[in-house]
Parts: sequence; C-alpha cells; structure tokens
Amino acid sequence: MSRAVIGMIAGMALGFAGYFGGFGAFLLVAALGAVGFVVGRLLEGDLEVGDFFRARDDRRR
Repeated sequence: MSRAVIGMIAGMALGFAGYFGGFGAFLLVAALGAVGFVVGRLLEGDLEVGDFFRARDDRRR
C-alpha cells in the first residue's frame, strides 16, 4: 500500500472522528495515530528508542 493511500485513510479516519465525535475525538484519534506510527517504526527497526533521548553531555547551550 502506498504512502498516499495510507495518508488518505488516516485523513478520512480523522475526518470521521472530528465530524461524529467532535474535536476531542479528533485529538484522541490523532494522538493514538501518532503513537501507533512511532511504535510501528520502532518495530520495523527504522527508529531506536535512544533517538528520543540525549545524554546530558550532548546538550547544547
């Protein structure tokens, strides 16, 4: 399935949630979609948990 089709399906899901459930449902579906995306990328190996955290020594001032 192409990324355009996946994006269209995600947009339709957000549209239905916003129309039938209101803005709160829209935000809930968007947040859960983002979490699912990150978990999927972690499971595929495209992303590592360490990418979200930096060591204190690497912090820029």
